[in-house]
Amino acid sequence: MKKLFDELSYRVSKETTKQYSTSFSLGILALSPKIRNPIYAVYGYVRLADEIVDSFHGYDKEKLLTKFREETARALDDGISLNPILQSFQDTVHRFDIDQKLIGQFLDSMQMDLQKVDYNSDLYKQYILGSAEVVGLMCLQIFVEGNVSEFERLKPFAMKLGSAFQKVNFLRDMKDDYQILGRSYFPDVDISLFDNKIKADIEKDIEKEFSEALSGIKKLPNSSRFGVYLAYRYYISLFRKIKRTSAHKIINKRIRISNSRKISLMMSSYLQYKTSFL
Repeated sequence: MKKLFDELSYRVSKETTKQYSTSFSLGILALSPKIRNPIYAVYGYVRLADEIVDSFHGYDKEKLLTKFREETARALDDGISLNPILQSFQDTVHRFDIDQKLIGQFLDSMQMDLQKVDYNSDLYKQYILGSAEVVGLMCLQIFVEGNVSEFERLKPFAMKLGSAFQKVNFLRDMKDDYQILGRSYFPDVDISLFDNKIKADIEKDIEKEFSEALSGIKKLPNSSRFGVYLAYRYYISLFRKIKRTSAHKIINKRIRISNSRKISLMMSSYLQYKTSFL
């Protein structure tokens, strides 16, 4: 009978992904069916932590995140949780032998979001490592199905892709991060003085990471390559739209890709994938 609870738990993580991210939902659909549920589990888990620090205003976020960390540790130790998202996540961690150090690094970065942090270069790298790069590494461990040598070979590329995604998110969400949450992630940047030159310097760094990450995507197993490439194409499209937008507008408006554009990207990405990857 526990099989029913396990199936329900993965379904909750899947619905969480669909509710919060059209783009990642489309990307996961392009993965092999055998690895979709574990990726839903990872996304559902990180989304739950994100919601604590980003959305639960009026509640004791510090207390909620501490409780979430404790419940995570208990679920991993016990091999079960009554929280469906934690249940699917702990099952995935154990099935694919995901390094639990990565989970701690992720939660440490979430903790940073509860404090007023003046980001210098070192803290910026630390935050991106925990909030994005380690999530990419969790997914990579699933993609290679626990193959240690393949994981080590592809690890640098997964980290670059996670970092590029996160930096695009920083630019996309600059309005809400700064005006609502009081956050500014880019090191030594005064957002009140944010201009097109500063924006261009950040974009140059992102372009370099995307270029390096693409060569790694081409080396992924067939089961995950197109799904990751689709996510890459979505973020490249978003990044290009951000590049065409002035620094002034970035601070005052969240940049989005329409759902219809995401669907068309899926179709065009498949054609490019067949031409360039197969």
